[in-house]
Amino acid sequence: MRLDNKVALVTGGTRGIGAAICIRLAREGASIVFTGRDIRAATPVISAIKECGVDAFFHKADVTDKERMEEVVNEVAKQLGSLDILVNNAGITRDSLFIRMKEDDWNAVINTNLNGVFNVTQATAKIMLKQRSGSIINISSVIGVAGNAGQANYAASKAGIIGLTKALAKEFATRHVRVNAIAPGFIETEMTKKLPDEAREKALAQIPLNFFAEPSDIASAAAFLASEDSRYITGQVLVVDGGMKM
Repeated sequence: MRLDNKVALVTGGTRGIGAAICIRLAREGASIVFTGRDIRAATPVISAIKECGVDAFFHKADVTDKERMEEVVNEVAKQLGSLDILVNNAGITRDSLFIRMKEDDWNAVINTNLNGVFNVTQATAKIMLKQRSGSIINISSVIGVAGNAGQANYAASKAGIIGLTKALAKEFATRHVRVNAIAPGFIETEMTKKLPDEAREKALAQIPLNFFAEPSDIASAAAFLASEDSRYITGQVLVVDGGMKM
């Protein structure tokens, strides 16, 4: 119970990596507040969190709506008394070769993946800096580290998250607020399971550990960075990819 009596906010927590992070942090003792755009998808996550014996709260909210996210953050702090952990997980993809990429697809990905992190973190940081403690965990990607053809918008957004992480780590360190990023590799999710066998085999061939990660593997990394076990770690990018990009 490394996170006993802590309060965590997770964006995009209704499925996949976000849901796994919510449940893992709950198992570590944290009360969980999570956001998403699908109330129905939130129901099983709420049940799983409550089975861990902690409080669970869901807010229907889009990270691109700065005013709404400020409302959520302030309500969390007022209702639960603190905000100790923030996991910026919400994200989307709109893949296309760059020469054919529509401006709307570029803007949508940047607005959700990068501007969304700005919106939520700015509101949260005001609380954490005042209480002089906190851990902010930004979910980036190996695509943000190494790039990938057909994902220029996604790569730019995830690389931007890494730069933002390092800048904020330096700004917030004197108030004991740590800021780190996780860069997942190939993760077994609903989306990746729909890939053709040929594409999956090609991806697997690039991974030295020779298997795909589960969302729980990213959740384990998040639990570590959220806890006091990582109290002397800030401004870092923890790559969880089975050795794919080493």
